Amino acid sequence: MKLLGPAEIAEGAAALTLTPAGLARTPLVVVDLDREQWQYADAAAAALRRQPGVVVVGLAHRPLPEAARTLLSEFTCTLAPDGPGRYWVAGTDADLAAIVATVDAAPRASITLAGLLALTARAGVADGLTAESLAYSMLLAGPEFAAWRAGRPRRPVPDAADPVLLERSGDTLTVSLNMPQRHNAFGHAVRDGLIEALAVAEYDSSIERVLLRGNGRSFCSGGDLDEFGSAADVSAAHLIRLGRGAAQAVHRLGPRMHAVLHGACIGAGIEVPSFAAHVEASADAYFRLPELSMGLVPGAGGTVGITRRIGRWRTAFLALTGRPIDTRTALDWGLIDAEAGRS
Repeated sequence: MKLLGPAEIAEGAAALTLTPAGLARTPLVVVDLDREQWQYADAAAAALRRQPGVVVVGLAHRPLPEAARTLLSEFTCTLAPDGPGRYWVAGTDADLAAIVATVDAAPRASITLAGLLALTARAGVADGLTAESLAYSMLLAGPEFAAWRAGRPRRPVPDAADPVLLERSGDTLTVSLNMPQRHNAFGHAVRDGLIEALAVAEYDSSIERVLLRGNGRSFCSGGDLDEFGSAADVSAAHLIRLGRGAAQAVHRLGPRMHAVLHGACIGAGIEVPSFAAHVEASADAYFRLPELSMGLVPGAGGTVGITRRIGRWRTAFLALTGRPIDTRTALDWGLIDAEAGRS
């Protein structure tokens, strides 16, 4: 990690440089914004736009002025008590330490995430999902994920008779994830069942509202860790994500799609519902993006759907820290639209 000022960023200090082995020499740069070198802000922002860079985190201990806006927009994320726009998060020293630890453990995945979020923030949904899947597939074949997988032997995944349940009442179709014993982990069975359920609504125009929920203590605890890395061919896995992605199905349903979340909403458990037109969550819900700890980026649509809701900077904060946020924070950021039971 390097601690630099905006003047040094303007000189190109955050550019990606590699060792002979192809590793980033300095994968993380922290920019000390307490130096208030705003006269360099435009030049520093231009330098970050000119060439591929590393993970760049702004750090301030007092509110940031409007003059910081252009520069903050080019950072991966910023920790500050206040500032313009939604480029910043009121982070703590513990959050910075978590970011440092994440990038140290998974520099390839972290740099990939920073570049991917900058791309998906500009792309349409289809192009963004394609870019995310390509990045995810690349990392799935990489050494950081391999190291994570080697430390966690797989356990057998139990069969599920009804991984997803459908119930129709009038013009409303309720779709319930139904593997409560595994906190509705988003494995193949749940994913395929969800896609099939949403297809019913896509082909039946008399269904005016689709309600997505989960049975048990959690809406969805994310991808089934016992299935991670089971694909022998990562290029085939990429094609499966493109052809059988739940995020696309949720997005296609447009204003008809509603989600009600509770308990753990981790990884795919918030990535997929982020595409719904309306998302509400109970007070006990919490939201996390843990994929970087596995040497991966979010792969269920999060770099597209979540970014469209809260911006790429707060999406990066969630992924780089792995920190959970609660329902009130999610509502304040726009990750959800309402707290369940409240108008």
